[in-house]
Amino acid sequence: MLALLKAKDEQIAALTRQIAGLTDQVQQLVARLNKDSSSSSKPPSSDPPARRPKGSSSRTGTGRKPGGQEGGSSSTLKQVDYPDQQVPLPPVECTGCAADLSDTPVVRVQRRQVFDAPPPPEPFVIEYQAQYKRCPGCGTENAGAFPGHVKSRTQYGPEVTARTADLVLGHYVPTFRSAQLMRELCGITVSTGFVASLRPRAAALLGPFMGHVRGLLKQAPVVHADETWTTVSGTTEYLHVVSTGHLTAMHTGGRTKDAIDAGGVLTEISGVLVRDGYAGYQHLTQVEHAWCGAHLLRDLRGIHQADPAGQLWAKAMGDLLADAHHLAVAARGQGRTALGEEDLARIHRRYTGALARAATDNGGKATALAKDVRTLANRFARHREMILRFTVDLAVPFTNNQAERDIRPTKVQQRASGGCWRTLQGVAEFAVVQSYLSTAHKWGITRIDALRQLFTTGPWLPPALAPTTVTAL
Repeated sequence: MLALLKAKDEQIAALTRQIAGLTDQVQQLVARLNKDSSSSSKPPSSDPPARRPKGSSSRTGTGRKPGGQEGGSSSTLKQVDYPDQQVPLPPVECTGCAADLSDTPVVRVQRRQVFDAPPPPEPFVIEYQAQYKRCPGCGTENAGAFPGHVKSRTQYGPEVTARTADLVLGHYVPTFRSAQLMRELCGITVSTGFVASLRPRAAALLGPFMGHVRGLLKQAPVVHADETWTTVSGTTEYLHVVSTGHLTAMHTGGRTKDAIDAGGVLTEISGVLVRDGYAGYQHLTQVEHAWCGAHLLRDLRGIHQADPAGQLWAKAMGDLLADAHHLAVAARGQGRTALGEEDLARIHRRYTGALARAATDNGGKATALAKDVRTLANRFARHREMILRFTVDLAVPFTNNQAERDIRPTKVQQRASGGCWRTLQGVAEFAVVQSYLSTAHKWGITRIDALRQLFTTGPWLPPALAPTTVTAL
């Protein structure tokens, strides 16, 4: 009898271990299936087309209906008083009795206007004629001077250059298609060689701009930094960005601290650096660091979705961060520089409570999920000050979205280029030109205006860290 009970106990223990192992596997599979752009670092482009990410936004509903809002600005197409062409449409005969109306006076007119684009005109050709004159006194032959931008017997003018550059540099249209669009929309036939030459030409002109922007960024009280990988001839390279709401500076390199420092900005700043959790920024000890809240919310969401009943601490911590963010937004709107002492104390109590719950619910567990929880909980415990930086300094945003938006065109250009760049030089030129166009856009300057100035008189330079009014060329 005792032997039978012992065997049964051993069988129960074996089944318990088996259940624990299977539970761990199920949690890992659930976590893997639930991973999308809202619960991990996976990009939105990897989300399944038929499944919208759960909880992808921390925004709360406003109660307003979709579409235009009452009292909001309107962009409805309006009729003009003096159209370019008028087409009279008189009635031919009466619809009541079929009488001839050709000599009958007009009683009233109902107007309908069609706004359209004219066909592309023929190229407008300007011939510059440098005249030669012989001095009657000494006999020296003197020539008139060509404008500075006229360097060849035949060439494209600054407007053609700016429009083509706007397509290939400003909107990431491939070279051949840019040439096609110029022919179809503007009536100008440009070669693919000319189109391909615009990026290196622009980058060569932007040396003064990059030095100027880096100098301004070093003075900024808060800067954002991020990096992303790209493929160059089958190898992986990285693009780095340092930016603010009105300045952008990008550069290429590896992912080491030396590559990060090569941008010439981060080692010189002394304010706050908003970033993600990449350890490559830890050597920058002269600045205060702020951790991107959006990354943390995604990590917490992934943990909670893997085990909703067993990982309530992750939801509690996520709710805390979202609530603190909303408090910071409201306080910033009131002109305050930090949250009040009571709000801060409440935030820290909830923060501590969530960490305690994580330790209690996962203590002694050896599952893969429990290991992930301990890693994430330790991160929150070690970097509390960095994570909550946005509550004590309202100049610091909750997320690093600024840098992520500024570096996103890298992926757009990579897709337009067939998935990779041919040369590292091409990536470096892209980084320089994108820095220029991004900064100009932040100052309210259109890409084509910025490019037109670049190819005529030289690069536009931002006059300060931030504009006091909207700037235009």
